[in-house]
Amino acid sequence: MVTAYEVISLLLVALLWGGTNPFLKKGTRGIEQVQKSNPIIQLLAEIKFLFLNYNYLVPFFLNQCGSIIYYYTLATTELSLAVTMSNSLTFLFTLLTGKLLGEEIGGKRAVLGILMVALGITLCVGNSGNTEQSQHG
Repeated sequence: MVTAYEVISLLLVALLWGGTNPFLKKGTRGIEQVQKSNPIIQLLAEIKFLFLNYNYLVPFFLNQCGSIIYYYTLATTELSLAVTMSNSLTFLFTLLTGKLLGEEIGGKRAVLGILMVALGITLCVGNSGNTEQSQHG
């Protein structure tokens, strides 16, 4: 049976991943201005640009916290539920955060997609509990 802890953990993972994606995108603005002649020096200059840029570094750190939580959650959660729930909700949180930041999310079709993802996750979580009960009962 799916526990509240597992659902909350996966929601947190999706929020940390999806909620930081638009901020990571914003944090990389200006990287195209970094121009070096040598490919190795170019790579090092881009890494320096990113890791000295708090607009990128803070969301990156939060995103990686989501990865750590995901890793530990995988130890206790059914894999098919964990992957489905975290990845689909990441998409949903990315769209919602982007919308809050003023990005276009695609209109009515995107809203319909969000509702379908939410319905699908609800069915997965509900079905996971029923599957466990039928196997033990």
